[in-house]
Amino acid sequence: MQDKTKTAAPAPQPLWTRDFTILTIGTVVSMLGSALSWFAMDLLVLDYTGSTLLFAVYGMVFMLPNALSPILIGPFLDRFSRKKTIYTLDFVTAGLFAAVALLMHTGHFSFWLLAGANFLLGAINGIYGVAYDSFYPLLISEGNFRKAYSVASTLETLSAVMVPISTLVYKVFGIIPLLAANTVSFFIAAVMETRIRAEENYIEARGCSESARPLRRFTSDFREGLAYLKAERGLMAIAVYFFFSALTGGMTQVVTLPYFRRAFTDGEYMYMLVWGMSSLARFLGGAAHYRVRLPVEKKFVIAFCVYICLAVLEGSYLFFPVPIMMVMTFLSGLMGITSYNIRASSTQQYVPDEKKGRFNGVFGTLSTVGMLLGQGAAGILSKGVSERPIAVIANAVSLLAAVLFIGGRRKDVAAIYNREV
Repeated sequence: MQDKTKTAAPAPQPLWTRDFTILTIGTVVSMLGSALSWFAMDLLVLDYTGSTLLFAVYGMVFMLPNALSPILIGPFLDRFSRKKTIYTLDFVTAGLFAAVALLMHTGHFSFWLLAGANFLLGAINGIYGVAYDSFYPLLISEGNFRKAYSVASTLETLSAVMVPISTLVYKVFGIIPLLAANTVSFFIAAVMETRIRAEENYIEARGCSESARPLRRFTSDFREGLAYLKAERGLMAIAVYFFFSALTGGMTQVVTLPYFRRAFTDGEYMYMLVWGMSSLARFLGGAAHYRVRLPVEKKFVIAFCVYICLAVLEGSYLFFPVPIMMVMTFLSGLMGITSYNIRASSTQQYVPDEKKGRFNGVFGTLSTVGMLLGQGAAGILSKGVSERPIAVIANAVSLLAAVLFIGGRRKDVAAIYNREV
């Protein structure tokens, strides 16, 4: 007699576990505080120096340590606690902002003070980014990667609402209240993150031996990380493409705000209006990705088309009237959030837990070096070339990289992107 008993399907696991909720809330708190100060600091540098070149230098001193620290720290984060790294760096960041606010309050203000603080923040950010990107997937329950990265990308856009507030407070009260608010936000986030209970089993899997010399252990882990990336041709193609994408971002970042301030009266507000549409689109797109599942077999094609369209949109929008700019940046935001969700959820699920630190370290370094080189190139070009042609050149590089490295490695990249997450 045939057994007609049906095995019940396992109940889906919840995404919003205690630890995931704590980390998400802590991230929002620090993100909103940081958004209060970063745009105002950019305005302060431009107001104080009046120089696009020095504005580029200010960005570069952040990106330089941000480029070096991920590849140096990645191997260690596969052996040591990422959670402790995250909350320790948030405490340190709170202290740094408090120190800068105090120095400026007592009259110790100069461009080089800001540049020095930005250098330290770059080093912290580079380490923190690898630790966070490698720890975050450990808090995601099975089958919820797509939703989790939709949450992460949606919440990032919320920081955009702080930009107008930041500008208003800066214009009326100056930079010090914003630095103080940032101090408080990072401190609160750090305290919350100490309450996370997740076990970091990858440490035991890596067999962290105290008898091994740290330098020898680092060298061994670093070589393993490079060998892994070299063997994974799809991951290598993705990392190299995003190097060039970051280079494009670095170039356009340097010239965009100065262009708006030169081309329009109260250009910073026009900048916020135009790029506010991108943030709105990213928020709506992230919310949509939380509920809508992209066809698994089409994710590579979607991502590749997005990479091409982003280069075209962002390379040309500065040549159009403001209303059309707003439409173009809205479309750019929708596509950007789709790109992020596909890339982040797929790669973080694909890479084993015990290798995430090294992969994210190499990926972060490549992206940051690209950003750094782009900022430097744009700063130099700005001495003889206006902002809009620089944006065209930058996005032509991104377009070519998408064709060569993503389209040229279609089979390998599709094996990573076309996954159920």
